[in-house]
Amino acid sequence: MKSPIVVGLGNPGRSYERTRHNVGFLVADELASRHGGSWRSKKKAEAAPVGLGLKNVTLLKPTTYMNNSGTALAGYKPEQLVVVHDDLDLPVGDVRVKVGGGAGGHNGLRSIIQHLGNDFVRVRIGIGRPPAGMTVTDYVLGRMDSAIKEAVPLAANAAEAVVESGPEAAMNRFNARS
Repeated sequence: MKSPIVVGLGNPGRSYERTRHNVGFLVADELASRHGGSWRSKKKAEAAPVGLGLKNVTLLKPTTYMNNSGTALAGYKPEQLVVVHDDLDLPVGDVRVKVGGGAGGHNGLRSIIQHLGNDFVRVRIGIGRPPAGMTVTDYVLGRMDSAIKEAVPLAANAAEAVVESGPEAAMNRFNARS
C-alpha cells in the first residue's frame, strides 16, 4: 500500500468522545501513541504523520461530523485509505477487515463513498445492535461498552497489518473464526 492514510471515523467534541460511534477515533489515537505521532490541525481533519515499519503513514481524524466524513478526505485516492469504523452488524468487540462494499446504513461510510467511491479498505469494529426500543442513533451515540474499548488495540493491530502486509493478509489473520 503506497502512502497509506489510516482514517479513524468519529464525531468531534467532548460530548462524543466515549460514544460507540467514536471508536475509530480511539483506534487512531492508539496508533498515534504507539508510533509517536502528534496531532495537528489540517483542513477538515486532525493529522498525525507516523512511521509504521518502512512506510510513512498519515493518521487522520475528520473534524467534520460523521455524516460529512467524505469532505475531509477530498484529494485522497480511495486505494490509499484504511477507514476504521464502528459496525452494527458485528458482535460487540469483533474486529474484521474488508475491502469495498456498501455503506450498510453507516452515514460516515456513505459520505466517503459519495465523495471517493467504495474502493477502500475498512477495519470494522463490532458494536452490536441496539436493544429493543432504542433507536440506532441513540445507540451509536451512547456510551461505549468495555468490550468495545478492549477491541481498540486489536483494531489498531488490524490497521497495522493492512499497511504492513496488505488487505488480503490482514483479512486472513483477523477474519478467521475461532
